[in-house]
This record gives sequence, C-alpha cells and structure tokens, in this order.
Amino acid sequence: MENPEPTREEVNSLTGATVLEFGATWCGYCKAAQSAITSELAQFPNIRHIKVEDGKGRRLGRSFHVKLWPTLVFMKDGVELKRLVRDIDASELRLALQELSA
Repeated sequence: MENPEPTREEVNSLTGATVLEFGATWCGYCKAAQSAITSELAQFPNIRHIKVEDGKGRRLGRSFHVKLWPTLVFMKDGVELKRLVRDIDASELRLALQELSA
C-alpha cells in the first residue's frame, strides 16, 4: 500500500483485467481476508492487482462509493463488472476472478 494512489482517470484508462482492493492496514476484516485474496490472486497472474489504502479524504475510494472494507472492485478495460465487500469468501472470489479473466 506504499504506492501513490492512482486517480480515477488513471484507473478508468487501464486496459485488461484489474482488481482494486480498498482497505486499511489496521482493518481487522482486511487482515482476515488477506490470505484468501493473496492465494486466489496468485492463481491469476494475468490480472492486475492494485491495493489502495483507503480512508478519510481518499478520493479514489469515494469515487467508487466504498463504504466497508475490504472492498474488491473487479474491472475490465476501466469498467466495473463486479465487487465483493467485507466478508470475502475464497470460492466467491475465485469465481469472480475466473469471470474477469475469461
């Protein structure tokens, strides 16, 4: 989460499959979901993964109307196709990644 936050315009102009992961380093739900997120994303090296440290005053999270963490936004060519929020289930995540990579 050390990278500078991309702008919404930069995210919208990305080509291919992208997963935006909104969360915070201190968030318990985010920590609990990390092993599933990491292991499932490892199966799809063709999908870009951008981890976004979210919080007060963070424009990217607001532009996506993120309310709960973690929020995973699945995008293809800058268009949101799906999102998973809070309790991230590994099998549900795998299905979303399969759909995105198709």
